[in-house]
Amino acid sequence: MKSEIFKSLGVILSFTLLFTTCSHSDDDGSQNNNNTNNQIQQIENQVEAGTWRITSFVDSGQDETNDFTGYGFLFNSNGELIATHSSGSSLTGAWSVSDSNSNDDSSSDIDFNIFFNVSDSNNFEDLNDDWDIVSHSDNMIKLRDVSGGNGGIDTLTFEKN
Repeated sequence: MKSEIFKSLGVILSFTLLFTTCSHSDDDGSQNNNNTNNQIQQIENQVEAGTWRITSFVDSGQDETNDFTGYGFLFNSNGELIATHSSGSSLTGAWSVSDSNSNDDSSSDIDFNIFFNVSDSNNFEDLNDDWDIVSHSDNMIKLRDVSGGNGGIDTLTFEKN
């Protein structure tokens, strides 16, 4: 009789422990997902407010900031990215912010994606990437990427005009 009671208590305790453990881990995943979604929304709102300029672009150790002097960048809410030069010429591309779900990102699980449909020789091709977000604010966003080919580190900083 005592052994049956202990078995029953053991089974009940096991199910209680299993239920509590599963429920807790599900809650943690949901909370992390909500935090990531909130951060993505915050970044999108920040960059959609106004025009931006590149204040630093270092491509595998080479400062190439001057390639983008005179350009203003407009990040539209529909994912369109417009780079307009002070001379009036412009180039249209695409942008997005996404959850990378990758272990290779050293600074962030959120990617800032930029794409311009240009030839490999065009300076804007160097901006095409899924950049890791180092930091962001209402006035600045700092990005970095570890190059796949040579392992060099690229950095890109946008500041609000």
